[in-house]
Formats: sequence, structure tokens, C-alpha cells
Amino acid sequence: MDRDTDLKNSAAKEKLGKVIFYLLKENHLTKENINYARRIQKKLQPPKPLLEVLKELEYVNDDKITQAIKANRDSLKVGTLLVELGHITRKDLDDALRIQYEGGGKKKIGDILIDNRAIDEKSLVEMLSLQMGFPFLEPEFLELDPDLFQQVPYKLFMQNKFIPIKKEGEKILVAFSDPLHKPTIDSARGIFKKEIVIAISKKDSIDFAIQKMIREQNKDKKPLTMDDESIVGIVNTIIINAIRAKASDIHIEPMHDRFRVRLRIDGILHHIKDYSKDIMPLIASRIKILTQLDIAEKRRHQGGRIDFQFGEYKVDLRVSTYVTVHGEKIVFRIINKMDKLLRVEDLGMPPRMLDSFITRALNAPSGVTIVTGPTGSGKTSTVYSCIDFLNTPEISIITAEDPVEYVIDGIGQCSINEKLNLTFEETLRHIVRQDPDIIVIGEIRDFFSADVAVQAALTGHQVLSTFHTEDSIGALVRLVNMKVEPFLISSTINCVLAQRLLRKICPNCRKKYTPGPTEMKLLGYHGGELSGGTFYKGEGCSHCRHSGYSGRIAVHEMLLPDEHVRDAVLKNATSHELRQISINSTGLVTLFESGIYKASKGITTIEEILRCLPRLVPPRPLAEVKRLLGG
Repeated sequence: MDRDTDLKNSAAKEKLGKVIFYLLKENHLTKENINYARRIQKKLQPPKPLLEVLKELEYVNDDKITQAIKANRDSLKVGTLLVELGHITRKDLDDALRIQYEGGGKKKIGDILIDNRAIDEKSLVEMLSLQMGFPFLEPEFLELDPDLFQQVPYKLFMQNKFIPIKKEGEKILVAFSDPLHKPTIDSARGIFKKEIVIAISKKDSIDFAIQKMIREQNKDKKPLTMDDESIVGIVNTIIINAIRAKASDIHIEPMHDRFRVRLRIDGILHHIKDYSKDIMPLIASRIKILTQLDIAEKRRHQGGRIDFQFGEYKVDLRVSTYVTVHGEKIVFRIINKMDKLLRVEDLGMPPRMLDSFITRALNAPSGVTIVTGPTGSGKTSTVYSCIDFLNTPEISIITAEDPVEYVIDGIGQCSINEKLNLTFEETLRHIVRQDPDIIVIGEIRDFFSADVAVQAALTGHQVLSTFHTEDSIGALVRLVNMKVEPFLISSTINCVLAQRLLRKICPNCRKKYTPGPTEMKLLGYHGGELSGGTFYKGEGCSHCRHSGYSGRIAVHEMLLPDEHVRDAVLKNATSHELRQISINSTGLVTLFESGIYKASKGITTIEEILRCLPRLVPPRPLAEVKRLLGG
């Protein structure tokens, strides 16, 4: 009799689906409910899962489904649950089961479904958390119990994708990537010898937490070792020497027979040293551990960051790994937290330009001020200088940055974090509700952020942001190309400040010289247009690594649109027409002309100007440029 009952139950489960069977068994549904839902289901196009039809008919709800699943969770499998709840199709599950079978059953169904893009990991985790009543945790952001972590080799956590969080009385809270995988749960129970409270987490969150705990365990309280014998020593040597050399970037590049290290100093890459190719994988693993990346992943690009400190130096390292044919290329961006914010007066603007920038841009009651230029042109430093200038107790400043690079007291800075769903778009939607006087948008990257900037300016806010364009005119043209209405651009843009960084002549080895005919021709001059300037070149010395240059200085092109420029924007004028109108009506001095001005003061060289600055129109004589810029 019992066997007959079991057979009937098994057949009913197959026919109804396990979740509906358990709802019927727990008296949350009646057979009449199910029969009626089936008649409705047959009429639907496209068809819907029976459980979804029952929910729409309000015979059951999520709470009842959760109760039924929790009461029978040991009998449920992830794939079956996903199909019955309508998250994947039966074909998706059959394909995943076939792949699992062909792979010898080594891979979990959930992983296969994610790899096949039948469902994304976030949806899978959220569904399991909701339907099965498991709490959803992100271990990478939690304070973990180190004693629990040390009970097991970390490789076991990595392989089985679970991690203990903390003790809860006589129980232990453990986060699993697959809370329905019975062998893993039994393994955790056997390890900790206590009752387990099951939580669910994303795999990458568990991986990050494991690597974080490994770093905590391996913290070396002794001074950082620097040598060429150990992997740790080599990595420390590369980073510390880069910081001491005031490099902005470190390039670790695999080649067919070696890997090389180059440093970007004052905007130029310098080859430092070659190492044996055999140790490159070990170097990569060490860097990944340092910067919170997945040490097992070698086929995909990754990005991370870490605070690095030794002695008096404290820097923020941003790391990017890039998969190449010879292995992973690794690039660090070094942001020195010890650098002080520049004052606006120290940005290197000529006197008249600085006065106009402060009066007409920074002190304007509303409108948009945009700082433009390519990556590494110093845009962020300029924006922070402006924030520092404007920051007073009477002013409310709020920012949306990706990420926050300098923390300034007295302003509300938000660092974008995609992992927490703290996206740029979500932040910008809330930013105007914070009653700000000044809004700082880290970067105008698309129509949405551009529209937020101009709409905020229209409602009386002052907006600061950055943009990637070649010059100031290009910012207006690109906004039009982003489909921002020309009348909004013309009525809200107060100032566009384009800038570049040029290398400064080394003060220890500079020598006066007179530009020759070849340089004059390259500049676009023919006679005495450079009269009144004093020009220098660096001969090279040990202080400047024999380059003739030491440090960098910014050159600027500032557009303050007047009625002629605004009318031209409304008429969709070309960039050439806008540039000519700006030069004639606003006194615009181009980047190229600003560079010539800096060279005439003995700050940089003509060679550096020709290397770095766009020449879009012929430059005016030096005397005219000096008159416009002052000094």
C-alpha cells in the first residue's frame, strides 16, 4: 500500500510539477484551483507556466510558494525550480543537463545556465533568496570571523564556493553560492561540527571575500621587502620605484621571450627593466591578490584597486589586466593621496584668463562649466581645484564620481559602485533632490548625464563636469551630437576649459636658444612673429634622467560663449565656423597659442608644443597672444 502511494505521489509530482504538488500537499491549493488554471493556461498565447497562471488568478502568492519550498527544500533541485517558477524554459534545462552529462557531472547546473546566458547570476541568486527564504548576503562587504575562516584551507572555500560569516549563538551563518547543493552543505556541517544557517551569495562576492581574508592573514607587519629574488620582493620593488620616480602609470608587459616593465613619467613611457617570462604568472598572481582580483581567472580582462602604503608614501593603485597572446598585460594607475590640492591660482593660467575664469565661470550663479581633454590631461585635478575654491560654509556641494579620488571636507562626495547597484544613472536621478547649490558630475559620458547637467543648470544650479574632447569647441559639437537640444546648450554652458599637460624644462640644465627656420615653419610662422619671447631647451642631466624635462605644466584654452557663439550653436554651425566666431568675438586663445605663450616664457619647449597640442588654425603672432592673455 505504501509503495502504491509513493508511486501515485511520484506520478503527481511529474504531472503537476514539484512546487505545485507541494502547494497542494500543504493545502495552499485545491485540485479545483489547478484544473481551472489549466483551462486558462491552454487559452493563453504565448503560453505561461502553470504556477504563474495560479499566481495571476490569486490562488497562491509568493509567501505561500516560499513556505511550500522551504518545507520541502531537500527534495528540490535548482533546475526544476527555475523551470517551474518560469525563470528558464524546459529546453534551457535540458540543454544544461546534457552539457552536465557530457562533462562528467563536474559542473553545477546553475553555473551552466549562467554560462549559456539562460539566466544571469544576479537573477538566479535573487530568485533563490526570495523563493527559498535564504538571506541574501555580500560577504566581501561584511566583517568576517577570522577564526572560522582559519579552520579550513582556503582552497576548499574557493572550490566549493562557500564561506563562513559569523557565529550566531550555537549556530554558524554560512554563505553558499548554491544553497541547494546537498554535498557542499553536508561538507560545511562536517567541518564546523555545528548547525548551519544557510545564506546565499554571488560567486564573485564569495571569491572577493576569500581573497580579502587571505590578504588579512598574510599581512606582513615588517617593512616591505624589496629584492629581485622573491615574487613579493619584485612586485614591491616595481611599485615602490614607480612611486619614488613620480610615475603616473606602471606597464608590466609580457613578450614572447620575456616581460618588461615600463613607467610613464611626465607623460612619457620609460623602459625600466626586463624579467624572465617564467615568473610572469607568479607576478600576475601576486598582483591579483594585492588588488582584489580573481587569481584563478586568466582568460578575461579584470580591474581592481588597493590602497598601498610604505613609509611616508600613501597611494591609490588602480589595476587593469588585459589578456594578450603572450599572457596578461598589467597596468597600474598611481594616484598619490599625499599630493595636495592645487589652488585655482596655481593651475598655470595666464593672468587675464584666470581672472575671467573666476569671474565668469566659478562665480556665476548658475550654468555648466566643463573641463575637457583626453585621459591624463589633468581634468580631474582642475575640477577638484574649482571645488576647493567654491567650498564655503554657505554653499552646498554634492558630487557623483567614479571613483572619488580626493576627499574634501565639507562636501557630499558619492563614489559610484556598480556592485552595489549604485550606478551613475541612479545617483544622478537623486542628486538634485539633495538641495545642492553646486553639482559636480565626474564625467559627461552619454545623453543622460549631459541632460542632467543642462537641466540642473536651467533650474538654477551651478554644474561642474569633465568631457573627453580635443578642444573647447569640440565640447559644444559633441553635445549636439549627443542629441542635446541646441537651445539648451546655448542657454546653459558658461565655460568650456580645454587643457593639456606639457613637460616643463628642467631648471638644472636649461639653456637659452633661438628657434631656427624649421621650427618657425612647423609653428606656421614666417618672420618675426616670435619676437619678444625668450626660449630655452634642457640639455639633460642626472636630475631629469637626461631627458631635459622635469615635471609638467597645464596649458588651457578657455571658451566663454557670448551671444555670437550662442547664435551659431542654435544654427548648428560647424566646428570650424564656431572656432572662427569664438576667436573673433570672444578673444579665444587656442591651445596651440597657449603653448607658444608658455614656451616664450621659458617654461616648456617648442618641440613639446608640436608633440602634444592640436594645431587647428594658424597661430597669431606672439605679441597678439600676450595681449589677449596678459603678462
